[in-house]
Amino acid sequence: GWGWAVVLALFVDSALVFGLVRSFGVFFVEFVRYFERSASAVSWITSTGIAMQQLASPVATALCNAYGARPVVMAGGLLSGLGLVLASLASSLTHLYLSVGLVSGMGWALVFTPTVGSVMQYFERRRSLAMALGFTGVGLSSFGFSPLFQLLVESYGWRGGLLILGGLSFNMVACGALIRPVPQGGGEQACSDSNHTAAAAHLTWRYRLAAHLELSLLCQPAFLAYALAVTLFNAGYFVPYVHLVAHCRQQGFSEYQAAFVISATGVTDLLGRLASGWLSDLGLLRLPHLVAFWTGMTGLSIMAMPLGTSYAGLLALGLAYGFCAGAMTPVVFSVVPDIVGMRRMLGALGLVQMIESVGGLLGAPLSGWLRDVTGSYVASLLVAGGFLLAGTLVMGTLPHFWSCARTPRTPGAGPQANGTASPERDPLRLDPDAPVPQHEPDPESPDCTPPHPAAGLEC
Repeated sequence: GWGWAVVLALFVDSALVFGLVRSFGVFFVEFVRYFERSASAVSWITSTGIAMQQLASPVATALCNAYGARPVVMAGGLLSGLGLVLASLASSLTHLYLSVGLVSGMGWALVFTPTVGSVMQYFERRRSLAMALGFTGVGLSSFGFSPLFQLLVESYGWRGGLLILGGLSFNMVACGALIRPVPQGGGEQACSDSNHTAAAAHLTWRYRLAAHLELSLLCQPAFLAYALAVTLFNAGYFVPYVHLVAHCRQQGFSEYQAAFVISATGVTDLLGRLASGWLSDLGLLRLPHLVAFWTGMTGLSIMAMPLGTSYAGLLALGLAYGFCAGAMTPVVFSVVPDIVGMRRMLGALGLVQMIESVGGLLGAPLSGWLRDVTGSYVASLLVAGGFLLAGTLVMGTLPHFWSCARTPRTPGAGPQANGTASPERDPLRLDPDAPVPQHEPDPESPDCTPPHPAAGLEC
């Protein structure tokens, strides 16, 4: 069905967004050398881009609710490529902050969250596996991009390398075109529940904006606890990808040896995503428990990196980190409908990423500052791993986290495995007294539920 075409779009988008961010450490070394600035100052380039991608996610979801996912993703692909092309002309770090951080970061926001939401709306029983397959683009690109970026820098300089990356990023415009628009039949829109939209039509523009952004989720304790946990995850998750190349160089390894460590983590990242999606869909463990397990293991692997004094040891720790970091990504997103319900999933994704932008904005600069103070990246890696372990502890505050019982999913109303959203009534809907529409699953496609029955899409 067409749902797999959307998974393909997620595959390419994730590669050209987070695969690029993970391998950007190759340019990090060049920027420090060219602009003669500190590691913490250069770290703000990627941190600003990641933070912008996450901070602007609610804007992307609101635009998706209003206009559909296809034009939003296509516009995001255009901005992503434009920012990198402008970065190739940079004469200062401020120029890089604005081009990579703000312009490309805004494009990444418009691309990523609507594409993830589209995949999650198509799939029900195999949602985690579909997410894992879509996110394998990050693992494959992490394996190929680091040596490719190193080759581009040596052949064309960092300016030519950024220009080529801008051209690659324009491919996300084509990926946006793969997201099939849903006809507005039966009063339903592409990214919005019909009752939700009908109620919002009679309210003022401020209430409509709040409805599109799902701001009422900020009153839900379970959602806030999960958003805090993800913020802590985000503060440490990207630190190895920003500073691991520089750490390897500081340990005395060559440029290509350092780049190969990042590439090798991409292989195990790919394996981790597939293993996590398969394990999640087996239903042996609840998704919140899987999130806590994989984030805890990721934090421990980061904290163990300073122990890798030999190249073989550092490579082995990088492989372990790649597997655990890849395994946590699909379940971190897949658990969102368990907390808020499928109908509010898209808005929840946007708000979670906006809140976690605080962690993305401060994580890498903090680790760069620790490197400047201590002279090495040991403290940076220890603090980064500590952030993930702290987030794992916050996961334990979710309602019913310590229960082993699994609540059966309600078709069409979204999973309710975490027990924090009732299938009978959503207390935060615009019209709490209106009945929740129950969509019958397609009997010919039990693995995939189309987001809008009136559209007649088959998966």
